[in-house]
Amino acid sequence: MKKIINIHLIALLLVALTISSCKKEYGNLNSPTVEDFLENATKDQLNNLVSGTESAMRNNLGLYLDDIGAVGREMYRFSGADPRYVTDLLGGGASTLSSSGFYITNVWSSRYRVVKNCNVLEEAAANSTLISDAEKKGYQGFAKTIKAYQLLLILNLTDKNGIRIDVADPNQLGPIVGKTEALTSIAAILDEARTDLSGATISFPLSAGFSGFTDAAGLIKFNRALAARVAIYRKEWAAALTAVNESFFAPLGDFSTGVYNVFGTGTGDQLNPAFFPQNQAGEVRLAHPTYTSEIEAGDDRINKASLRTSPATSSGLTSDHDVWVYTSSTAPVPIIRNEELLLIFAEANIQLGGAGLTDAVTALNRIRTEHNLLPYAGAVTQSALITEMLEQRRYSLFFEGHRWIDMRRYDLLSTLPIDRTDDDVWSEFPLPNTEQ
Repeated sequence: MKKIINIHLIALLLVALTISSCKKEYGNLNSPTVEDFLENATKDQLNNLVSGTESAMRNNLGLYLDDIGAVGREMYRFSGADPRYVTDLLGGGASTLSSSGFYITNVWSSRYRVVKNCNVLEEAAANSTLISDAEKKGYQGFAKTIKAYQLLLILNLTDKNGIRIDVADPNQLGPIVGKTEALTSIAAILDEARTDLSGATISFPLSAGFSGFTDAAGLIKFNRALAARVAIYRKEWAAALTAVNESFFAPLGDFSTGVYNVFGTGTGDQLNPAFFPQNQAGEVRLAHPTYTSEIEAGDDRINKASLRTSPATSSGLTSDHDVWVYTSSTAPVPIIRNEELLLIFAEANIQLGGAGLTDAVTALNRIRTEHNLLPYAGAVTQSALITEMLEQRRYSLFFEGHRWIDMRRYDLLSTLPIDRTDDDVWSEFPLPNTEQ
């Protein structure tokens, strides 16, 4: 990993530098070094690091969604180029998840590249005499928020196998830490970022994916939304409610309000890697058959799985619905949005019990009625409402990277469908072989 981090940090810096026009203070554009940014970075250099960080967050995002979607039986990924989507990820026959498989090594390295860029941004802002203290806090708060988010994505895959938190010094990496310690550290990084952002000045531009969240107050709300997600993973239910209420949570607001990875067709930009056209052959993403067979009648979320003109089959697996969550090559992919916050609010209230059960039903009914369903009519008990909440998360957050994690959190992986006799449902990905 040491070699990977060093190489790809320079790659990120190169990308950042080539995005904007050349200026004398950038130093040697043909061979930028970390030192160019750490010694006394200009605002332009810091802004380029921000842009490079945002851009790199999209690398291997499609693969991350494929990992969680396939293992969590949300979808199938058929690929003529690589059968491991239907062998390794589904445990087909004697197949297992490999520590050298692209499905973990590529995602791991991409996320840690962003973490490294965030570490450089933090240090560069701290060392710069060319920006105010309030501006320094803005850069650092942004960097820490994104770093925590990237670490969480890695932990989502490896779970009890753990992750590295401390990678600031590529020549002396910190240890692999377990899941509990990792989640505690991620929560602490988010809290540090929130403190930095309080009273900070945001002097850097952000992409359209941060529309409505580009000032310090907006970034704090985004930060607290992520903190709420981390809190439910930690089963810190009261903390989850506190974080939700400090976020952009709007019980009656637009479900799509949130922060996104965005894509474009411009030079140097990227297309959405999670988009495939409908009715395609060869490289396809297909909704798992249970998505459409188990959805309630009238639920408009059926539109996230479009009916194909003909079924697609590979290795004993068949589906007649395409994944149709991202409907164009430039469709944004959510980092976190209001509909998830409503579901977090419901979950925390269910777990706290008492009067919270009534609040949870109100929140779940907002989800149901917004998607053309009748209000919830089941038992108002913790057990029944957990089942209902998980069902609404399944359909509201389809192919956004949650289903497998949710079923694991509630010890329900054994209830996911097995499509072939010798298939397996994995509980976590192995650490890359370079980390063992």
